[in-house]
Amino acid sequence: MTDFSTRRTLMVDSQIRPSDVTKFPIIDAMLSVPREAFVPREKREAAYMDGNLDLGGGRVLLEPRTLAKMLDALDISGDELVLDVGAAYGYSSAIIARMAEAVVALEDDETRVEEAQGLLTEHHADSVIVQEGSLVEGAPEHGPYDVIIVQGAVEKLPDALAEQLKDGGRIAVLFAEGTLGTVRIGYKFNGRISWRFAFNAFAPVLPGFERQEEFAL
Repeated sequence: MTDFSTRRTLMVDSQIRPSDVTKFPIIDAMLSVPREAFVPREKREAAYMDGNLDLGGGRVLLEPRTLAKMLDALDISGDELVLDVGAAYGYSSAIIARMAEAVVALEDDETRVEEAQGLLTEHHADSVIVQEGSLVEGAPEHGPYDVIIVQGAVEKLPDALAEQLKDGGRIAVLFAEGTLGTVRIGYKFNGRISWRFAFNAFAPVLPGFERQEEFAL
């Protein structure tokens, strides 16, 4: 029988702590939330791998290091509302729920939405609302948000997501730039987002988040 608890501790000790992630809420959440429960059954043995976990259809579960460092840079507090874009089966939302006041887990796949709802309830992530809808369009009915995080790479951030970020809020985005992407944290002031470099990482571009080609006549 696989000892996932030991693997979870090893993940934190070998992937998270060495990446200069030291905030207690992040470490505690990643030690507590069973990552293997939030992936398809046939993927459980790979749940704690050092890398992105392929979920099919161009979607991945971000590698633990990437998620942890994004959360570290966002510095979420207990009175904030977070939009988790591309939440898949709910792992990232379960982690964030241990830091934020409430989380909206946005997912566009009906099957994943249903499974995420059951898993989040089973694991007592009661402050998470699972919302089915277009990842590109966000979830404006629950916003504006103090924090937005995107679970995959983008070539261009959709305007709809930028508009749902509250003035004074933060957004974490992994921008696809050649073979190595760049995670940037955006800070919104007076309706405009100012970006700051956080770290380098890689993930496939989320379907629908590709840069649209423009043709001049």
